[in-house]
Amino acid sequence: MPLQNRVTPFGDLVATSARGTLMGNRGGRIHDEHRTLGPRRWVSRQWICCVLDFKGRHRSVWGDSYTELFFLDEPTAFAAGHRPCFECRRRDAKAFADGWRQAARRDSAPSAADMDRVLHAQRLNGRKRRLHSLPLDTLPDGAFVASDDGFFAVRGDALLPWREEGYGPPAPRPRGIVAEVLTPPAILGVLASGYAPRWHLSAGVG
Repeated sequence: MPLQNRVTPFGDLVATSARGTLMGNRGGRIHDEHRTLGPRRWVSRQWICCVLDFKGRHRSVWGDSYTELFFLDEPTAFAAGHRPCFECRRRDAKAFADGWRQAARRDSAPSAADMDRVLHAQRLNGRKRRLHSLPLDTLPDGAFVASDDGFFAVRGDALLPWREEGYGPPAPRPRGIVAEVLTPPAILGVLASGYAPRWHLSAGVG
């Protein structure tokens, strides 16, 4: 049986046989010796998104170390509130921090701890997921919205329905409405500044 280690755009952890394209964690171990989840869904504010292959390292998934989590792609990870890892994705992490600097009109890029502090407040309301009501017209590519019909990624003039195995056929992006946005506002600023996330192939991004 697959482990409950795939992250949805809402931030929930689900079991699926579909493979992810990125890995990550939430600051430590949240599984037990039977490889099942305990009551916690994070250990610290350090929610990161990593590559699957780094310097030939091999891990025993859900072994004695941190709880490995997996994402369809980077827009999904962003929607759940994760940021690029500064170790295995240093170039992306530095670009992300610079996009944050631009969006926040800072003189210097923020530290990882600074970003984690902001993101933790923006992704959660207590232990519940925080949504942000924003005009759909203003959202950058890579943002995620939620509706009664599921989760949708913004891509140009289209909304891409999210599925565990990949995106479904695009639907026209409505105009002039307010959407329930999953992606934290700070990450929306990074995307709007020009950061190019790693999309799943099903998104049709060249």
